[in-house]
Amino acid sequence: MSSLLFCTRHLANSEEQMLLAEDGPDLIHSLDPRRCCNINAGGSANYKCGEEKNECLATYESLDYLPSHSEAYKKWLQEKAYRTDWDRWLLMGLIGIGVGMLGFLTHQIIDCLIKLKWKLVENYLQNGNFHMTWICILGSGLAMILVSSGFVVFFCPAGVPCGLPEVTGFLNGASIQNVFNIKTFLGTFVSCVLAVASGLFCGPEGPMIHLGAIIGCGLSQLKSDTLGIHLPFFTRFQNSADKRNFITAGAGAGIASVFRAPVGGLLFTLEEVASFWDVRLAWQTFFCCLMATFTTDLLSSSLDGFVYRGHFGFFEAEKGILFWVKNLLDLSILAFIPTIFLGILGGLLGALFVSLNIKINKLRMRFFSSISKLFLRKTSKLLESMMILVCTVTITVYLPYFFPCTPVRTLRTFQLKNNTEITKEFKREIAEYTCTPGTPWIGPDGVKYYNQTFNQAAALLAENGRRGIAYLFKRGTHEEFGYTSLFIAVAFYFLLSCWTAGSAVASGLVIPMLYTGALYGRIVGLILVSIFGVQTNGYGAWIDPGLFAAIGAASFVSGVSRLTVSLTVIMIEITNDVQSLLLVMVAVMVAKMIGDWFNLPLYSSLLKLKCIPYLDSEPFAGQRKKWLNLELFSARDVMEPCVRVLHLKEKIVSLAQLLANTSHGGFPVVYKSEPDQAEVFLGTITRLELCMLLENEPIFETETNEDTFSCDLLLSYQKHFREYIML
Repeated sequence: MSSLLFCTRHLANSEEQMLLAEDGPDLIHSLDPRRCCNINAGGSANYKCGEEKNECLATYESLDYLPSHSEAYKKWLQEKAYRTDWDRWLLMGLIGIGVGMLGFLTHQIIDCLIKLKWKLVENYLQNGNFHMTWICILGSGLAMILVSSGFVVFFCPAGVPCGLPEVTGFLNGASIQNVFNIKTFLGTFVSCVLAVASGLFCGPEGPMIHLGAIIGCGLSQLKSDTLGIHLPFFTRFQNSADKRNFITAGAGAGIASVFRAPVGGLLFTLEEVASFWDVRLAWQTFFCCLMATFTTDLLSSSLDGFVYRGHFGFFEAEKGILFWVKNLLDLSILAFIPTIFLGILGGLLGALFVSLNIKINKLRMRFFSSISKLFLRKTSKLLESMMILVCTVTITVYLPYFFPCTPVRTLRTFQLKNNTEITKEFKREIAEYTCTPGTPWIGPDGVKYYNQTFNQAAALLAENGRRGIAYLFKRGTHEEFGYTSLFIAVAFYFLLSCWTAGSAVASGLVIPMLYTGALYGRIVGLILVSIFGVQTNGYGAWIDPGLFAAIGAASFVSGVSRLTVSLTVIMIEITNDVQSLLLVMVAVMVAKMIGDWFNLPLYSSLLKLKCIPYLDSEPFAGQRKKWLNLELFSARDVMEPCVRVLHLKEKIVSLAQLLANTSHGGFPVVYKSEPDQAEVFLGTITRLELCMLLENEPIFETETNEDTFSCDLLLSYQKHFREYIML
């Protein structure tokens, strides 16, 4: 029956045949999502789908979010309570709690593995033995990558890392198999924590969105064909529309948990993930994100490295705010000039990042597809991940060798405000690297000083991305990082994170994007300091490299993803810097406009690259590489004659031949009350519904009963969706 369900057809390759007809543009085929038009206009990219990709697109079925109002559905609906939503809110809360616990667990495991990895080489670093440091770090990293990539290519059903493009395509209405499978969940979780802890330039944000969506799917459906679990609870939510809503809330909760940004998670789903949205779903997603953030904060308040530290329920600002900016600055209108420049730079570099990443992924797909043997293909994917790690570890271990130790310099203004916290910023041995440990003393003015030194390259490259971003965002540290370390770090981080994205590990790009933008943003701030000097008065205090590092981070994320509203809110929530709100908004808007001139956003480009069907909210049709104004056409321009129709009674052989010879997702049902009257349109029946009917022989009728139609032999609505709603 699956061969009938996923029957494909071959489409013509000629673009002229697609766009032109004798009487005008062929809107039917120019709107066909299985075709890729080579039209280059603002925001479009040149993607040409070959015959294989057309066939791949044709295998996808669309999800039916509106139930068919059949007698079986009406009978099932009468048995359910009307307008009761307590169970829906309960599930939203449970999903938020589950995602919050998973987010906490992810961060704790990653932090523990990173601490353990660098603890092994502490003595080698103090003795300046770089070779043994490299061997130990590389050995532990390769062990992690071997398991991380192995889980993806050998354990996950898809054999490739799934992420935001697959979730977005599913929520748009495409039925994508194995995206929310329990094996996909386990493989993605294990691969994510090990990939981030191994030292690759990646983060857990993208996989957390996917994991949150899987939790939303699993808890709402309460069934898994893989595990053979079918719980008889919340059965009224076992339909495509409710499943879509819970997955949307779970994806938003993933962002809320990983960034401690509940409002940002809500807006992210609205702006980037969800295609179907209403006010009720907004409230429920908001509640789900709230519970996810609350759960993560509650567990983080007392547990550190899975060790109870006390103070349960006491939310510290330093733990709850990811990149807490402790010192807000007074701003000047002149600050908008470098902000606009950072927006332009973010749009250009973001478009370059998208273009380069798509080219790398195309080359990767072409190379792996040329390997005929499946085992060798999967092994090659694993070896590529290990190769990326070797390059990354070699750079992060040996590059700091060429940088001297730099004293920790903080402006006296900020020292007086935080004289009890100065010694905490560069406490880790990784940032100190081979530098001599410092000693504290109390000066004549009563201020606590510290002659600690650190290695700039080690602080930027050897540390994990979250700690490095916190260094760059720190205010009052005008001279702690020089041009050389910043330029080298931004070059290597840009290239290696671009290479890592799309490899056979579950990894995210948000932390690398924030880090890359923060690096070149701090360079711009350092240039301003070199020109105007260190300003300590109130009117010039805005010339701070830490401020422009945060603005640069927002601009690069916007240049790559083209997010605006959600990104602005997330930046404020993760920094607590409300004072720079207008600057972030300007940088984000400029970066998006510049990036849209060159190509599509990264995730939209990946949707096209993976040939996942996606229907935009506003349809586009093209003729001779120009967009058509669809308001100039009528409904008959998108209609075709000789439509295959069904009657209330059909022979089994006729239905089987119809499904085998066509690839239509649905068929109109017509009825003729009298022999001399015209046929009347009654409704539609989907391809999936026909397949479900053909699999249930008890509802078949013999030809002797042809003149009458019985409603007694109805397939129950729950049985109808039994094989359709799967984990």
